[in-house]
Amino acid sequence: MIHQEQLRFNQKLLSQFYQVETPHHFIFDVDSTHFQTYGHQYGNSFNAHYQAQGFHPLMVFDGMTGDCLKVELRAGNVYTSRNVVSFLGPVLSRYKKEFPLNYRIVRGDSGFAHKELYKLCETLDTKYLIRLKANATLYRLAQEVTGDLLADCSLQYSQQLYGEFDYQAKSWDRPRRVIVQVRRKAGELIPDYLFLVTNMETRPEMVVNLYAKRGTMENYIKECKNGFRMDKVSHKHLMTNVNRIQLVVLAYNLINGFRRLTLPREFSNMQIETLRTKLIKIAAKRVKQSRRILFKLCSHHPYKEVFHHCLKTIQAIQLE
Repeated sequence: MIHQEQLRFNQKLLSQFYQVETPHHFIFDVDSTHFQTYGHQYGNSFNAHYQAQGFHPLMVFDGMTGDCLKVELRAGNVYTSRNVVSFLGPVLSRYKKEFPLNYRIVRGDSGFAHKELYKLCETLDTKYLIRLKANATLYRLAQEVTGDLLADCSLQYSQQLYGEFDYQAKSWDRPRRVIVQVRRKAGELIPDYLFLVTNMETRPEMVVNLYAKRGTMENYIKECKNGFRMDKVSHKHLMTNVNRIQLVVLAYNLINGFRRLTLPREFSNMQIETLRTKLIKIAAKRVKQSRRILFKLCSHHPYKEVFHHCLKTIQAIQLE
């Protein structure tokens, strides 16, 4: 099928990028989003969380590079973690085989607190860092490790405490490590709790800081939607929409690789709309000769040096 061929092509594209610059760590940020629809597309449904009609796709990005590793279009009314094991399994297996010595982490919010996902990561020698939904047992265990310290703190100042304990939900086959962050703002009596389940051995403060950086994935999703119109799923046939999304994934990764590997540091964080304006959509004069066609660019282009820097960098890249 065209869809599977595009997935393999995306893997080959990312492999080419890794030849130039291979990250020391891979952080698999998994999340779901909403593609709103306005017609009679096959598979669209009403999503109560977003209060809109559409699809509810599953996405995974590399938190270190911003590359889009995989997207799966799903019906609009499925739960967040639906099919997450079959979705992530092939990705984690491939990276374990190709990069066995690299540190690999799966990061997700409470919608992905699923026992089968924990087992998948443990089987494939991958670390995971996933938020848990709070319950009475977690609150009780958190108060046992942080309650005395929090009671001694003054209400005049904001407080932030960390702790850890072993916890086993009823559906789990064994206890797992849970990190807790307790924050109380100045003048407030009731603190806020953050619970994270993980198999990492890092200090609780570092685990919480690593989870906090998960917010960058929202920017990746926003870039896919606003910069590449990934959420434009207007065709009535599901497979047509699926194939279009995979083409958008290729376009996004191609630009992201160009941005990461060729642009100067001050341009590497620019969004696609800015790059189009400054480096891609450039006015030129077309001159046709007997054996070639020339494109004459403006000599006073304000980003001429950056343009030449990109060309030289691309020419210097050696790929197998």
